[in-house]
Amino acid sequence: MARADGDGTVWVDGGLSAAAAELLRLYLPLCQPTGSFMVGHLGQSLDGRIATESGASHYVTGPVDIRHNHRMRALFDAIIVGPSTAVLDDPQLTVRECDGDNPVRVVIDAERSLPASLKLFHDGAAPTLLLCAADKVNGGGRIGDAEILGIARDAESLSPVAIKAVLAARGLLRLYVEGGGVTVSRFLKAGCLDRLQVTVSPLIIGSGRPAIVLPEVATLTDGLRPAVRRFDFGDDMMFECRFHG
Repeated sequence: MARADGDGTVWVDGGLSAAAAELLRLYLPLCQPTGSFMVGHLGQSLDGRIATESGASHYVTGPVDIRHNHRMRALFDAIIVGPSTAVLDDPQLTVRECDGDNPVRVVIDAERSLPASLKLFHDGAAPTLLLCAADKVNGGGRIGDAEILGIARDAESLSPVAIKAVLAARGLLRLYVEGGGVTVSRFLKAGCLDRLQVTVSPLIIGSGRPAIVLPEVATLTDGLRPAVRRFDFGDDMMFECRFHG
């Protein structure tokens, strides 16, 4: 038997291997919340980069983190990515490294600038939504197999709060934001993330695309200092930050 406390502590009664107990420690607290629950994830180098300047990111982190991403997809209703991740990686965003159902795939593309040839718009592997600004819908209901939804703008792009509300209206309450850095940062800035997972690889890139970018603060006391859980991912280390709940 196992149970999770509100602070993420997992209590495991005897009879489990160390590996099984560690899996419960990681995933059981993420299965407990009911209602709206949003987790962001980024894999970065020691110097805080998620990709080179050209966008090359395969693979910043190792196989344990890749498998973790697939497990997270299986635990959530929908997976969200921004336009840079969609166009640079042309990802499948499906569950392949473990058992589980594919989540609904949600691509944010405020200006509808993504090529219609992206495979996730046509492979039929999972229901797919393209979120663009309401003034960019232009009467188009679909792009390939993907349904197009208009979202309210904010000062920077699409409103993270409006995105959550539109997805919740479709019964998509458990949301996993897999990238990229700009998209995760915008949900974090808006206060939408309940958890943020950052997997750090022993790699120094020296330049490239940053992981988290938030408005400038005057002192370190103004920075975010959430409660953190740590997990050994082989050569990598994953830090899970808790903001709500």
